[in-house]
Amino acid sequence: MADYEISSPYASDFIKHEEILETLEYAERHKNDTVLIDEILNKAKPKREGKKLSCVGLSHREASVLLACEDPEKNAEMIALAEEIKREFYGNRIVLFAPLYLSNYCINGCLYCPYHLKNKHIPRKKLSQEEIRAEVIALQDMGHKRLAIEAGEDPVHNPIDYILESIETIYSIKHKNGAIRRVNVNIAATTVEEYKLLKDAGIGTYILFQETYHKDGYEHLHPTGPKKDYAWHTEAMDRAMQAGIDDVGLGVLFGLDKYRYEFAALLMHAEHLEAVYGVGPHTISVPRVKKAEDIDPAAFDNSLTDELFTKLIACIRIAVPYTGMIISTRESEAVREQALRMGISQISGGSRTSVGGYAEAERPHDTEQFDVSDQRTLDEVVDWLMKLEYIPSFCTACYRAGRTGDRFMELCKSGQISNCCHPNALLTLKEYLMDYASETTKKRGEELILKELANIPTDNVREKTREWIEKINSGERDFRF
Repeated sequence: MADYEISSPYASDFIKHEEILETLEYAERHKNDTVLIDEILNKAKPKREGKKLSCVGLSHREASVLLACEDPEKNAEMIALAEEIKREFYGNRIVLFAPLYLSNYCINGCLYCPYHLKNKHIPRKKLSQEEIRAEVIALQDMGHKRLAIEAGEDPVHNPIDYILESIETIYSIKHKNGAIRRVNVNIAATTVEEYKLLKDAGIGTYILFQETYHKDGYEHLHPTGPKKDYAWHTEAMDRAMQAGIDDVGLGVLFGLDKYRYEFAALLMHAEHLEAVYGVGPHTISVPRVKKAEDIDPAAFDNSLTDELFTKLIACIRIAVPYTGMIISTRESEAVREQALRMGISQISGGSRTSVGGYAEAERPHDTEQFDVSDQRTLDEVVDWLMKLEYIPSFCTACYRAGRTGDRFMELCKSGQISNCCHPNALLTLKEYLMDYASETTKKRGEELILKELANIPTDNVREKTREWIEKINSGERDFRF
């Protein structure tokens, strides 16, 4: 356990508490300064030089002014700007994934999570490799290609060897036309050596939510277990980067502490990664505290209204224009629809947050980490996205082609997403329609693909996409740019 008890000597001092407090005071003082707000919005607007489109983003202080703004007209302008940035850099693609819970054994005492050690109301469960196979086949039968594996922190039940074996099992399963092409990992903070093992196992993004950046609040919410070490947890992304994992995903559990503090600190963390490693977070997730076994959200008095929550998403999109944003099935269909417009680029679909939930005919609730608000099937989510004129994407091409970290960011910044991610989205959607979709979804999807082919800007890429779509029609699979 020594590795989990020793923090680095600088103790995460890139999250500067006094600077955050000064930022919040500055934002409050200038929240209706329309001259300053106009300057910030103008700075954040996409700029075109020839064929190249670029955004400079915003500092945590500038973005905090926007978040604090109370002027309805300026708020409408920032929402419109977030929509423009999302459209320009991510187009109308929405990447789909599913969480896969391996184990709910955990030795931490987190006050907001039902997996905490003292909760005796839930059965503890850890999937065997054979049970993982059953879960993965169930996910493949839905049409999923990308998973995010989750496990509680328990060095006895969930050691790194178990996680590595599980990743190997997942990648090995070929079922009908199904295959999981990329596994992202959301497990507890660990050592550089263990992050290297995850890198060698071929993971996509390493995801770890800070929960709260407020150190005193963090220590109150994590009274026991290795996660109580604020610095060890906060510096996890540094160790992951040092181990060669250049795609990392940040997140805050909004509702635990004051949202403006968390917002500023989250952006400060992104700035730190950019400054030290040359690339910021690949994704930012925005979960909110939700009801779960032994957890009552009313116990936390920092909840956000839906309107404020979606504004916060818009402000993140403006501040970090090239970073992917994720929203889960914690949120309702209505909230997710709003969030998609304002900046979200990835969503989960058909999710079950229980250990072993996918192989069950009925959704089990006894081992759920949180209540799922959006309980639609993956097919229903795919059809819904297309009704909203989004392209549901199951693409994993960048991971598999080595376009991660700064290489992905350069792809995004160069404007080449429309010649790469857009056609890849159409190819993976075509696979889904052929292999898994209901008749209604298939009909809508074929119409969408025909329409969207015309939006691929480069002639040879467009024609190659048409050629590969015909090959998918004939039974071939897995084409990508």
